Amino acid sequence: MTQDQKECPPCFGDLETVFPMGADGLRHSPPECMRCACNTDCMRLGLRGGGGLTVREETLDRAYASGAIGFWERWSRKKALHLRKKNRPQKSEG
Repeated sequence: MTQDQKECPPCFGDLETVFPMGADGLRHSPPECMRCACNTDCMRLGLRGGGGLTVREETLDRAYASGAIGFWERWSRKKALHLRKKNRPQKSEG
């Protein structure tokens, strides 16, 4: 079954709905999203947008805090993410 044949809910691709921040500071998918037939494509779409870059920044910060990466590696990766955010075309409202 392809994406066009599935009946997707209105929350499709909304990162804060399908992958919200939990009380422990980590992102978790709600059980109702895991039962949805569109869950994989939905999460991929949510992470592909600007919110996905924010999730990557959060991951970098956790890795730095735990000592998994050093200052320069974190700085370099955050700079690259910032440039990607800056170069993304902005969605016009209307």
